[in-house]
Amino acid sequence: MAFQIPRGTQDILPGEVERWQYIENTARELCKTYQYKEIRTPIFEHTELFARGVGESTDIVQKEMYTFEDKKGRSITLRPEGTAAAVRAFVEKKLFANPQQPTKLYYIGPMFRYERPQTGRFRQFVQFGIEAMGSNDPAIDAEVISLAMALYEKLGLTKLKLIINSLGDAESRKAHRDALIAHFEPRIDEFCSDCQHRLKQNPLRILDCKKDRDHELMETAPSILDFLNEESKLYFEKVQQYLTSIGISYEVDPGLVRGLDYYNHTAFEIMSDAEGFGAITTLCGGGRYNGLAKDIGGPETPGIGFALSIERLLAALDAEGVKLPIDQHIDCYIVTMGDKAKDMSVSLLYNLRKAGLTVEKDYEDKKMKAQFKAADRLNARFVAVLGDDEIEKNIISVKNMETGTQEEVSIDELVSYLSK
Repeated sequence: MAFQIPRGTQDILPGEVERWQYIENTARELCKTYQYKEIRTPIFEHTELFARGVGESTDIVQKEMYTFEDKKGRSITLRPEGTAAAVRAFVEKKLFANPQQPTKLYYIGPMFRYERPQTGRFRQFVQFGIEAMGSNDPAIDAEVISLAMALYEKLGLTKLKLIINSLGDAESRKAHRDALIAHFEPRIDEFCSDCQHRLKQNPLRILDCKKDRDHELMETAPSILDFLNEESKLYFEKVQQYLTSIGISYEVDPGLVRGLDYYNHTAFEIMSDAEGFGAITTLCGGGRYNGLAKDIGGPETPGIGFALSIERLLAALDAEGVKLPIDQHIDCYIVTMGDKAKDMSVSLLYNLRKAGLTVEKDYEDKKMKAQFKAADRLNARFVAVLGDDEIEKNIISVKNMETGTQEEVSIDELVSYLSK
């Protein structure tokens, strides 16, 4: 029987995985400059965490989670996103008690959602995300957004569009919720079953429906911006002021609601304007979730974060034709001729690698010409040729593959010669 990879997953092979490593390393270095520390949470959690944290009315909880029972009958779910687990760890490990706040965390790891696979979207996908918990300062909102924008720009993307909105505080959201129910209820039977279910549970989610997005009531739906109280208005104005002060362009979109129940105040998405990127242009999404820690058993703690898919990021890089500056060379390839040379190459290889050099040799008893071809395929900067005669003289012939020059070096000095 020939086995095949499950639908919606992918093998990331050598030649491609280097792009992933470059992106992940860039993200880690950027987080270091912003003082975000890495957190690693379990791949699976108790299902109730996501039901309460992400929201019962979301597509993720209702349709997309990989959920199963363990041997003791407990409901377990493969994590569909990173925020709920990070906040659970924040609460459980009492990170809120640390004197230095906000607590600034980042994560990189696989997530799982059962949805229709398409370009840049998989059932197992990798998210990079950050969370800042413990501050109500709108400046941290601007910082979180700026980190996301900085990552895309560092990687070479230029066709970006930042969309922001305010979902307001609890008072503002209640007033908007009542207005949405009054707006949609008389004609709710014209909407899909999901929207009908959400009308009383979370009517804001109706605005995020993909099936009914062209319905005429969507165009005339009450805007959250008309229901913001004074405090929420001032907060949103401050976020915009800070974004402007650091030179980040944005558009305000009152229709931006995000797909998770825990958002309040600032919500944002970063989109790709690259031609040919596809119908779904969102690269990154995030926002505030001030009530989430309390919802999962912790103290009232403000928080904000974002998450982005590495797969979507790679698709955007391809759409813009961006080539990442990945070094595909090795430092040296050792060509051997004769049994003594073959035996000595083992220790040579070890010593060169111990010195931090990237080195390879032949393990298939290839002829000299074939070994040189292998060195070419590996983009070797130098080729060191070792034969039985060279061993007798304690020398090795080193060829610079870029210039074509060749010189003899003492075998004992090969490490220092190549290290220079």
